[in-house]
Amino acid sequence: MPKSIDRFIPIHPQLINWYKENKRNLPWRKTTDPYLIWLSEIILQQTRVAQGMAYYQKFSQHYPTVFDLANATEDEVMKDWQGLGYYSRARNLHAAAKSIVNDHGGSFPKEYQAIRALKGVGHYTAAAVASFAFDLPYPVLDGNVYRFLSRLYGIDIPINTPAAQKEFLELAEKLMPNQQAAEFNQAIMEFGALQCVPKNPKCSNCPFQSRCFAYSENKVDFFPVKKKAAKQKHRYFNYFVLQAESEVLITQRTQKDIWHKLYEFPLIESKKKQNFESLLSLSDIHDKLKGQNFVLESQSEDYKHILSHQIIHARFYQLKVEDLNSLGFTECEIVNLSEFEKYPIPKLLENYLRQETNFLSLPS
Repeated sequence: MPKSIDRFIPIHPQLINWYKENKRNLPWRKTTDPYLIWLSEIILQQTRVAQGMAYYQKFSQHYPTVFDLANATEDEVMKDWQGLGYYSRARNLHAAAKSIVNDHGGSFPKEYQAIRALKGVGHYTAAAVASFAFDLPYPVLDGNVYRFLSRLYGIDIPINTPAAQKEFLELAEKLMPNQQAAEFNQAIMEFGALQCVPKNPKCSNCPFQSRCFAYSENKVDFFPVKKKAAKQKHRYFNYFVLQAESEVLITQRTQKDIWHKLYEFPLIESKKKQNFESLLSLSDIHDKLKGQNFVLESQSEDYKHILSHQIIHARFYQLKVEDLNSLGFTECEIVNLSEFEKYPIPKLLENYLRQETNFLSLPS
């Protein structure tokens, strides 16, 4: 690293000046209410602002206080979260709200460690709430901050490793000003989001151009360094949409897997793509159908759903049967089609229902 790039030279004056001129007008920046700030931070984890905005508005309207969120049912919270992904965030959000009500009398905790102790809250979220709501000097570390600091100082430790978290946290603590903690944290994240972006960063008008390691060494595209992710696993889901008159069979995912606590149609997972005849043979579906006559009304196209560590290949088979009560599918429940919209379902199922069925009318 060039000697001219000194980690002890303050960067907050330039950052805060830049922020005042370039910051976006976002609703959670107009409040110091720790509940609303926490709500926004949980929603924005691994979510783009453009997508998270609608969910923030929905949750702040449906649950304007932590009491409202704590008193809601889990299904209600999951339904409002539907489509945002990473559903453990919604379950943890609900559990944390209950903890705030039961353990803190409904008052959001004001100390970093107490915020950090809430379910689903890591260092980043605790630091964000502590600084934005209470102006406490805890630095935030998100992808935008990692990218900016790695380029500025030429830090080549893979950012998705524990060693990087320690290194960057120590650096961020040194850079944190004694005052203006909230503004500094907002500024450094916004700088990475708008100026020091992943591709084609705006180096030509960057206030740190003259002292940026990556720019001076022509290595902007090299930073940040990431450890290669594990290869994605392919899974094959075969859904049976079993319908009798105005009723359909659904089940809740209770295993520790993706989409935990969401609802879906009876599912058979196979090791590879299967046709309908093969599935009947492989899974003993005839036993589950209890000898009932059925009509295969439709077979969907193949749906591909990409998650962080796996790729789901799904196909839906819509079957008309005579009596859902006599089927041999365990742990399923019969739902009238008029009530189906109340159940939280994975985005994959929502996409199928919107495109290929005419028995549900889901809101856009």
